[in-house]
Amino acid sequence: MVVTTERHGKTGLIVVDNPPVNALSQAVRSGILEAVQTLDADPEIDVIALLAEGRTFIAGADIREFSAPPSEPLLPAVAAAIVGSATPVVCVIHGTALGGGFEMALASHARVALAGAKVGLPETTLGIIPGAGGTQRAPRLAGIVATADLVISGKPISAGEALKKGLVDRVVEGTPREAALAAAEAVRDGSLATRRTDALPPAEPAPDEIAGWRAELAARPGTFALEQAVSALEASSGPIEDGLATERLLFETCRASPERAARVHIFFAEREASKVPELKRAEPRPIARVGVIGGGTMGAGIAAACLLSGYDVTMVERDDEGAARGRATVEGVLDGSVKRGRLSADKRANMAFSAGSDFADLADCDLVIEAAFEDMAVKKELFGRLGEVARADAVLATNTSYLDVDEIAAASGRAGDVVGLHFFSPAYVMKLLEVVVGEKTAPDVVATAFTVAKRLGKIAVWSGVGDGFIGNRIFLAYRRTADIMMEDGASPYDIDRALVAWGLPMGPYQAADFAGQDIGWATRKRRAATRDPNERYVAIADKVCERGWFGRKTGRGFYLYPEGAKSGVPDPEVLALIEEERRAKGIVPRNFTDEEIVNRILCTMVNEGARAVDAGVARQASDVDVVMVNGYGFPRFRGGPMKAADIAGLPGILDDLKRFAADDATAFAPARLIEECVAAGRPLV
Repeated sequence: MVVTTERHGKTGLIVVDNPPVNALSQAVRSGILEAVQTLDADPEIDVIALLAEGRTFIAGADIREFSAPPSEPLLPAVAAAIVGSATPVVCVIHGTALGGGFEMALASHARVALAGAKVGLPETTLGIIPGAGGTQRAPRLAGIVATADLVISGKPISAGEALKKGLVDRVVEGTPREAALAAAEAVRDGSLATRRTDALPPAEPAPDEIAGWRAELAARPGTFALEQAVSALEASSGPIEDGLATERLLFETCRASPERAARVHIFFAEREASKVPELKRAEPRPIARVGVIGGGTMGAGIAAACLLSGYDVTMVERDDEGAARGRATVEGVLDGSVKRGRLSADKRANMAFSAGSDFADLADCDLVIEAAFEDMAVKKELFGRLGEVARADAVLATNTSYLDVDEIAAASGRAGDVVGLHFFSPAYVMKLLEVVVGEKTAPDVVATAFTVAKRLGKIAVWSGVGDGFIGNRIFLAYRRTADIMMEDGASPYDIDRALVAWGLPMGPYQAADFAGQDIGWATRKRRAATRDPNERYVAIADKVCERGWFGRKTGRGFYLYPEGAKSGVPDPEVLALIEEERRAKGIVPRNFTDEEIVNRILCTMVNEGARAVDAGVARQASDVDVVMVNGYGFPRFRGGPMKAADIAGLPGILDDLKRFAADDATAFAPARLIEECVAAGRPLV
């Protein structure tokens, strides 16, 4: 049974045991409801305590149920039974009490938290709002503003912070069972007061704050759930019955929204991405010391990420001067982590980190990650040396963004030990890690890569070998479509503006200026020899680079960057250059609406993502969404391009692809996966 009751004298315990996180499944809800009613009716019981077994209290609702018809008892009914119990109910929180779990606590008559516990209302991160009294009972305890911090940010707070806000009544040491029995005695002797949150006065109105939140949210895309949450919080300043009814109505509105579908999809897609068969077939190799070749921005970021995750790190550069620069960069990241409170001074002082120029120093490493210049000749030379220097059981990884991992692996003479680990910059911040599996990569090497990724706190996605793997493959296609629209009449500033309004953090030209236009230029030159001769090529970006305009680092790229400016401004000379290219090709520019810009970009991403699945570069369509959301800023509230296509209507996407393919088959000829899904009447994800 997932919920049991125990009687200890006059204390009745309700114990939830639904591993791994005691999610509020239908069985748990039903069990709690029955247990409260049974113990409340027992004349021998004068205090009830609700607690959980395992590593955490109720960590939230069973998210899998969000997409299914609701099943009785609903969570509000369970909360109502708790708050309405004639016998006082004390909730004992350990681990985390999130979402519905915290709402059960808020419905209780007193809340005791173990030291180290955290509480929160993160529902908006999944496109919904608290639906069992969270937006009504928390404001009656802590006020609207304090509750809004929890609901709008979605971030949990510590037990100590919850105590300060009045959301818990006591923070104690011990086990949940010990705390429950002690709390019951405290209720009896009057040292722990109980109160019914529904009987507390309404929250103090906060009209100015609510108006400010609404104005801020209105200026941002993807805030449907947050807007509903603000309305629910506003209702907490009225009668509790009205507030609870308003909250539930808004919850159901969110539950039926595309945003909820998208956010829940990406939540599960991220978990599914890590379930690779190699983890079941092979044991990962033990990793304690990581070698990093290269001390530039990427190499130093990888070294910092490994150090912050508890690995010993040896960095090797071409010369002592480069090693010193790399060391300084890594130490700057670590010092910054100490200042922000993310790393203790003691742990910082005890980290094992060395940087030098002797390749032989890599001989003792369990894993060596190459992060050198993106050049095949350079990487093959390094892996030839690594194959001789590295231990026979060491894993050898390349951080290449585009190059053929099989070709690099062959240069090592031990291809089974080689895997691609494509980090995203800054490597100690960005969550995505593409694990590129070569033709001969051994299963235990793949298992090792995913195990290391988990320790680094990364979301790892399996990728096959192919130019640009999953993410850069799609990004190149996306950029090409944007360039064609630019040449045909849309300004780069129109394209950026439309895509940012749709939810991307940056448009393609802002992003290229930010990263450095020379990076994309080098990629285009490398790919020139293998480019499809039927592919339409737009040279505008090359001509920008030929003028030495590489973006923010040179003061101008597609945008101008006046000294001290936080962002770029349109450049009339770039617009003149674009117009010159149009005249040279005989192109009569036409207007593109924002809707058309977004639709062409989405169709491109979806089609190229489906092509990646067709080619075996991506295992499944949902992995494409995970890559684009976590590595390229695709809006989470849209779920990734594949989910966005399903929400928009896949048959319509296919029709648009066929229409666009009449002018440009290399970009828009529909992928087999899309045609098969539409023919079968099934979604991509």
